[in-house]
Amino acid sequence: MEFLFDPNIWIAFFMLAALEIVLGIDNIIFISILVGRLPPEKRDVARRLGLGFAMVSRIALLFSLAWVMTLTSPLFTVLAQEISGRDLILLGGGLFLLYKASHEIFMEVEAHATKEEESGVDSVKAGATLFWGTIVQIGVVDIVFSLDSVITAVGMVDNVNVMVAAVVASVAVMMFAAKPIGEFVDAHPSIKVLALAFLTMVGTLLIAEAFDVHVPKAYVYVAMLFSLGVEALNIRARSKRQAA
Repeated sequence: MEFLFDPNIWIAFFMLAALEIVLGIDNIIFISILVGRLPPEKRDVARRLGLGFAMVSRIALLFSLAWVMTLTSPLFTVLAQEISGRDLILLGGGLFLLYKASHEIFMEVEAHATKEEESGVDSVKAGATLFWGTIVQIGVVDIVFSLDSVITAVGMVDNVNVMVAAVVASVAVMMFAAKPIGEFVDAHPSIKVLALAFLTMVGTLLIAEAFDVHVPKAYVYVAMLFSLGVEALNIRARSKRQAA
């Protein structure tokens, strides 16, 4: 129990937990958009299952550190570019995010179905197939995000117990935040389009990472925060005009 009184352990825990929460923002946005296609009564369950899967996948990867580290070894070379298992996973995840976000943007901006038609289609589709299809999609992206998160954690902390505790704490915070974020995104179509644009940037970053082009995520987060700030002002201005 002496480790509980070691300040270095607590500093490492809080730093890693904070990093995991920041790295999980894109995960929360992706989950919020996907569960928005489900009937309201199924959304909370889908969120919990999605974030629960994220926690389980990250902990499983943490306990498979030896295997995770082998993913950074080159498998083959293409045009003088070494490709590893991690690169393939990031490339696949990035392409999937680009496709999914682009498809959702099209549905949000270009689809001409009326609200009644959309709700009718949703009610027909919102059976077991749609629900579990959503969970599978969340699971696929969770694995991609988890891989990057675990490799970052390994570089910061060398105590597996601290890593697991930080992952559990970060997922608990995300579970608390996921519902209000999801409801806010759902209630404001313009915010939803911005969130989808954010996911296309994240997908592009994952593809760039697969080819060893490192772009700090902080650039994307700052750009996204600026865009959200501008849109928040627009929402406030529209609300005042409607109230007047």
